[in-house]
Amino acid sequence: MAEKSGGPARQESGPFGLPVDSALAADARERLAAVEELLLESVRGEDPLLTQASKHLVEAGGKRFRPMLVLLASHFGDPAAPGVVPAAVVVELTHLGTLYHDDVMDEATVRRGQASANSRWTNTVAILTGDYLFARASDLLADLGPEAVRIQARAFARLVRGQIQETVGPAEDADPLKHYLQVVADKTASLIVVSGQFGALLSGAPARVVDTITSACEKIGIAFQLSDDILDIESETEESGKTPGTDLREGIRTLPMHHVLAGVGSGPDDARLRELLVQDLSGDELHAEALALLRAHPAMDLARADLRQYAEDARAELLTLPAIPARDAFTGLCDYVVSRTG
Repeated sequence: MAEKSGGPARQESGPFGLPVDSALAADARERLAAVEELLLESVRGEDPLLTQASKHLVEAGGKRFRPMLVLLASHFGDPAAPGVVPAAVVVELTHLGTLYHDDVMDEATVRRGQASANSRWTNTVAILTGDYLFARASDLLADLGPEAVRIQARAFARLVRGQIQETVGPAEDADPLKHYLQVVADKTASLIVVSGQFGALLSGAPARVVDTITSACEKIGIAFQLSDDILDIESETEESGKTPGTDLREGIRTLPMHHVLAGVGSGPDDARLRELLVQDLSGDELHAEALALLRAHPAMDLARADLRQYAEDARAELLTLPAIPARDAFTGLCDYVVSRTG
């Protein structure tokens, strides 16, 4: 049964610095510690190299955003239900596995402030390590029941489809913006959706609550990626987790760029920016020019408006849930994804 809201609760800093009920924050810390313990246990093996490579990203840290969603969603049922912590580990292992593969595809040299697995060892070791993490996630998942296995399998299919769609790009007759948003939904939001869905489902929350959290997490997941895309352009430092303008340099078209190419703006600088966005921007001079023009372009405000809309749509759904501290934490995430882009 979902926890009930009582009188005014003492607040303290919770996930991502959000103010949350003190009891919820304490529970989150305790269960996240259990998640960390099971994560490390899951990547230990008999082969020293495989264990070392598997622990590489686990020990590098990270926000543990997806496990936190599992834990928050579980408060709409019984947060102590036996499947909750393993489910949180399943989604984090899956996420980490995708990072090993992403770094190979992107030829990345750094991940979370450390040498990426592919640069420290080889592409082959990185790929196989990612596969191993998927296998370890599947092993845990098998104990959670056939419905959980089905949910994870379908989400993983979405994730792979999104990666392929991003790699091949839109068809000639397709809307590039629509294609981009579908890639975001499949590649990024899919695992965030599973996180909320697992937490609610495995805690025994009512079916209506499970459906609402699942739908809201789709929008939160898209909003998180949109905010990352905006931060990549507007940040003056490496607060976004990567060098500002990385997407531009790598030729990855994100939401603001799609708005520019769709015709937003009609001045001479706008025409120049559209001209730059279809060129190779790996060189410093053209990259700096394009980044400066894009930062000043009205497409940035339009992208922020899109971000706010996804966050508000998620909030509207979440507000139909029982009024408990976990709901406040979820709606706080909607504020967070908007505020992090200023």
